[in-house]
Amino acid sequence: MLPSSRTQLGLFFILLCPANIIGLWWAVGSPLVMDPNSICRKTKRLAGKQAELCQLEPEIVQEVAKGTKLGVRECQYQFRFRRWNCTSHSKYFGKILQQDIRETAFVYAITAAGVSHAITQACSMGELLQCGCELTRSRAPPSPTAGPGMEGTAWEWGGCGDDVQFGYEKSQQFMDAKSKKGKNDIRALIDLHNNEAGRLAVRSYMRTECKCHGLSGSCTLRTCWRKMPHFREVGDRLLERFNGAFKVMGGNDGKTLIPVGDNIKPPDKQDLIYSADSPDFCSANRKTGSLGTRGRICNSTAMDTSGCDLLCCGRGHRDETVVLEENCLCRFHWCCVVQCRKCSVRQELSLCV
Repeated sequence: MLPSSRTQLGLFFILLCPANIIGLWWAVGSPLVMDPNSICRKTKRLAGKQAELCQLEPEIVQEVAKGTKLGVRECQYQFRFRRWNCTSHSKYFGKILQQDIRETAFVYAITAAGVSHAITQACSMGELLQCGCELTRSRAPPSPTAGPGMEGTAWEWGGCGDDVQFGYEKSQQFMDAKSKKGKNDIRALIDLHNNEAGRLAVRSYMRTECKCHGLSGSCTLRTCWRKMPHFREVGDRLLERFNGAFKVMGGNDGKTLIPVGDNIKPPDKQDLIYSADSPDFCSANRKTGSLGTRGRICNSTAMDTSGCDLLCCGRGHRDETVVLEENCLCRFHWCCVVQCRKCSVRQELSLCV
């Protein structure tokens, strides 16, 4: 189930703040909606670049909110079969964000990526006055794609390429503003690193799309433009980084992060990093932000994270039969109505005990 707008806004507030002021931003019980006026009016502690965006570019803040929701949905999709499933339960989620664990790293990264993606998309759709399609005057010509009949084909940039650099900069301006205040704090350094990893998961994987022009189906000229990766691809890539995340500790100078362990290469800018081990999330524990896995649906035959053995933490599972209603025997009637009947379907579920 997707989180409500109120919960999404609460998540939005959490992601923008260092752990020591999370409580000041948590908006549980407030009738807030996802619009820039509410965000800027209710968040009185905004300062610097964030306050400037609120005052001068409220439409950008609206895209920030959309990007946050995009990140929330993707987080819940990527973690749907894991013990921690990116729950939006406010009392538990706040505890997750106060820790420097791998799950927190993913949330920061996917949210920064979502903000960058949403703002860039709005530029391409003509929804923002500050930006539009990508400028290509100074860009080198696209490299031809090898293939039969492509020799001698003329190339040029055109169409409406995604101005990912604009989205990157606005995401950086808003998402990194609070953390920059504590440059010598390990938590701030980790948050900034994971924010950047999320944005790079969008910017570094732009793809080139082209369209052929010519008489009788010939391809005498190809017009090409650059497009962002689909956000599901971004989520998949960040999940891979989550699985290979680096544990780090602060250096003696207070400004660097050092990987923990022997003979481990330093993480690069696209890696996710954390400093504390995650709880096992098997049992409910409000202190750690764990809802536990009791009652979760699992796959009794799978051997991966969705399997009952792993998801139920060795406690076992029970089988339960449920009756669901779904559309069936659908017919199309000219023009243009589809009529369906309701059919009862029995489904066998496995639930963690």
